Amino acid sequence: MSSRRRSREMAIQVLYQVDMAQIDIGEALRLFCEHFKAPDSIRDFAVELANGVHKYREEIDTLISRFSENWRLERMSVVDRNILRLAIFELLYRADIPAKVSINEAVDLGKKYGSEDSGSFINGILDRIRVDLEERTLKVATAPEQSPGDPTQRRVDSKEAAGSKQ
Repeated sequence: MSSRRRSREMAIQVLYQVDMAQIDIGEALRLFCEHFKAPDSIRDFAVELANGVHKYREEIDTLISRFSENWRLERMSVVDRNILRLAIFELLYRADIPAKVSINEAVDLGKKYGSEDSGSFINGILDRIRVDLEERTLKVATAPEQSPGDPTQRRVDSKEAAGSKQ
């Protein structure tokens, strides 16, 4: 298993804890790192992913709601919801990770940790978002808080995320 896969698994576990226990992301990361030892390279990427999802959660959740027909966010399984959040963060804000990699990783995580239908459910939503990103019907702009060397290179305007699909 790749170190990035292990990092994604760790990030999903932290996001799950935040969702279920309603605790702060910093506290969830601290608790997780205290109880589960991981090499720095795995932990660093997982922390980066979890913090990124947390930072853009509102925009990400708006997109999940928009692209998941007949499914309210709160009715989705906690596992599926957080796998979607992680993958959408990667699709929108991590230009260094190819879209197909983010989607494949999310589908695999869904199959491993979710229900029997999680993989296809996750794939359907993420593929629709990917198509809109490629067709540029989902507007993307540069993140204003980008720092030198920051892989966070894309940002969806929350007004555009909430708008109707063209």
